[in-house]
Amino acid sequence: MTQRGYTLRFNGDQVAAELHGAAERGVLMAGEYVLGESQAVVPIDEAALSRSGTVSVDPGTLTSAISYDTPYAVRQHEEMTWRHAPGRQAKYLEQPLVQSRAQVQAIIAAQLRRALR
Repeated sequence: MTQRGYTLRFNGDQVAAELHGAAERGVLMAGEYVLGESQAVVPIDEAALSRSGTVSVDPGTLTSAISYDTPYAVRQHEEMTWRHAPGRQAKYLEQPLVQSRAQVQAIIAAQLRRALR
């Protein structure tokens, strides 16, 4: 019986870089998903608030931020006594984020799985 030698080469730095890139893409995609869900319930008067919605990613911490940038965005989000058009609401960012927890995790996990193929 002949003995065969095998060499295993593990490119750990390359794997880590690929996974970090995949995680960054996943965090961005998840943020965009939550923003889309939020757009369905954000209060609309002249649509300035809705148009100001954006997603940003911090690659160092692999976190995303979903924000609305108008002078009244925070108050509009927190003021539970204000009346809104049908289907629109206060907590227009918080509620979609909480309800999308499983989808957010699935989006990030899918990107990581793709990187490991």
